[in-house]
Amino acid sequence: MSDFALALWSFPVLLALVFVRMPIALAMIAVGVGGSWMVLGTPMMMLNQSKTLVYGTFSNYSFSIIPLFLLMGQFATLSGMSASLFRAAEAFLGHRRGGVAMSAVGACAGFGAICGSSLATAATMGQTALPEMKRYGYPGSLSTGALAAGGTLGILIPPSVILVIYAILAEQNIEKLFVAALIPGILAALGYMLAISVWVRVSPNAAQVKARVPWSGRLSALAQVWPVMTIFVAVVGGIYAGIFTPTEAAAVGAAGTGIAALAAGQLDWRRLKLAIYATASSSAMIFLIILGAGIYNSFLALTQLPQTASAWIGGQDVSPWIVLAAVLVMYLIFGCIMDSLSMVLLTVPIIYPIVSVLDFGLAPGDFGLWFGILVLIVVEVGLITPPVGMNLFIINSMDRDTPIGQTYRGALPFVLTDMVRVAILVAFPAITLWLVRFIDGLG
Repeated sequence: MSDFALALWSFPVLLALVFVRMPIALAMIAVGVGGSWMVLGTPMMMLNQSKTLVYGTFSNYSFSIIPLFLLMGQFATLSGMSASLFRAAEAFLGHRRGGVAMSAVGACAGFGAICGSSLATAATMGQTALPEMKRYGYPGSLSTGALAAGGTLGILIPPSVILVIYAILAEQNIEKLFVAALIPGILAALGYMLAISVWVRVSPNAAQVKARVPWSGRLSALAQVWPVMTIFVAVVGGIYAGIFTPTEAAAVGAAGTGIAALAAGQLDWRRLKLAIYATASSSAMIFLIILGAGIYNSFLALTQLPQTASAWIGGQDVSPWIVLAAVLVMYLIFGCIMDSLSMVLLTVPIIYPIVSVLDFGLAPGDFGLWFGILVLIVVEVGLITPPVGMNLFIINSMDRDTPIGQTYRGALPFVLTDMVRVAILVAFPAITLWLVRFIDGLG
């Protein structure tokens, strides 16, 4: 068997291991080590390479941003900011049809601006918003579907751990990626709210309407979310203004959310230890996946798969847009069986060199930003797509009265809005790039 064929066969083997519930990190390590052994004919070269690969991977200063953003999310969860965000959004939207569900989506967007984790956003906002939606008669399918979709905003609206990892893998500017994600993130929130609005009009008895809150109450509720706005401006604004490096901004954000949690009386010594332990546990999991992806991608580099595939696709008389559509469809399929972090780590080192040589009429830097946002959105859709939509399981586990089938059906309108958003951003790259170019123009 040729090295190229061996690399192609490694994909179904890897997916089979994941399907039988082997942890994705261990599956990538096993396939990477086994494949390298078969290519080199001896395990010694792979073992010699592993000692330098481990050190080279984990000594990368850029990866230190990951535990800091995770700690920021832990403190944000403890601080009670999710409840304040939901009350503020509800004060402005609760009196409209579907307003409580729209408020949950808006609060997810706000919480995602200081959390950076989709699963944490979904779980935290679910605790706050699900009881309120039940109180106003929202069906379980709409409640769980809206919260699962809203949770995906945690990885799209910056800061985002997955955006950081994509930036490192594709050698892109983290600051510009954060800015490029803002408009697609806002479009996502508006699309989800539109889906809710259509739902409650098609099914007019789906929910009750909350009493209108006077402007004094709205302003009072808005005043309670100033820590969120301050931290977001400090982190994202500080990065782009050149005041902080991304890692320094993550440290500032973690410190700011920690102080906010302490001021809210939600951070004692026991909870601090739990937050640090959860951060360390999540960081260890992420770093093991990063190592597994590094070993697997080293095997693929030995087989010359990325270079061969790039040369082959570049030599075909195929429209770049067809190749891009095929890549996005592949991400959708992978999203049904793999978690988002593993999918990005596994595929970006292979896919990005292939698509980056195609002509989309964009400068290389602009293409890297645009493609990264598209990948992130499609990965985000995988979080609410059966059978392995992690957000669906998290929200459904918090609402035992709603069968998982209803949660699946409730997520479909939001998946549809995601598909429309992807089509718009593919057709009009300027929507993603406008804010980056505007800020660059100011500089």
